[in-house]
Amino acid sequence: MDIASLVGIILCFGMVIFGIITGGGVSALGNFIDPGSALITIGGSFCAVLAQYTMPEFIKAIKSFTLIFKLSEFDLPEVIRKIIDLSNIARKEGLLALEEASSELDDEFLKKGVLLIVDGTDPELVRGILETEMGSIESRHKRNVGFWNDLAGMGPAWGMIGTLIGLINMLKDLNDPTTIGPAMALALITTLYGSMLANWIATPIAGKLNSKNSTEMVIKEVMIEGLLSIQAGENPRVIEEKLKSFLSPLEKEEMEGAGGEVDV
Repeated sequence: MDIASLVGIILCFGMVIFGIITGGGVSALGNFIDPGSALITIGGSFCAVLAQYTMPEFIKAIKSFTLIFKLSEFDLPEVIRKIIDLSNIARKEGLLALEEASSELDDEFLKKGVLLIVDGTDPELVRGILETEMGSIESRHKRNVGFWNDLAGMGPAWGMIGTLIGLINMLKDLNDPTTIGPAMALALITTLYGSMLANWIATPIAGKLNSKNSTEMVIKEVMIEGLLSIQAGENPRVIEEKLKSFLSPLEKEEMEGAGGEVDV
């Protein structure tokens, strides 16, 4: 589990609760609970976003919430090591030997690329096929990210709608001045709910999903470059140095410290 996402969400909620209690004590928590306001703001936001998506897309996007708690399956240094291993096999035994090696690969994208070059597919066609698939994957990811960005935009807007409803109801009955303060506070709760929906839930989820997508796209780009280099018959050491350019300085040090992976 990605503990950072879980801790971040919990601490954000904790900061809000702490601020409420500090200002008015535990009893003040009741001032911030109103089912009707929650229904207008949260329900309205989700319904408005639903209008922009098909039902299957909507359900899939909501389920993407769980992805922020999963550790990334992609390890760039490990991917580079696998590609170097494949390049060593191709150098010693030829490209056809990669077909057997592909059965041990867990990543379907990498396996597909290996089988394409084993079949003798033209390098430009290999690149075109893999980049098309990569674009399709990114498009699906961006759709999920867009859902949470849309929800982040709807939250404050529907919070304002709820506030306006409350203010209208309040202004319709000003006979008792003592009710103005409580009515105003109740009207503002929807704005609070909308801001929390946007900045506590939707925006962090969108940011995390977007980060995961960027990481995956970089790794797939590394796979494409590595496979085409193998197909071109480049020296494994040259391939390693080429792919290391995608690594951060720290990742380079860790990879080099793990020992030599290249057998030439």
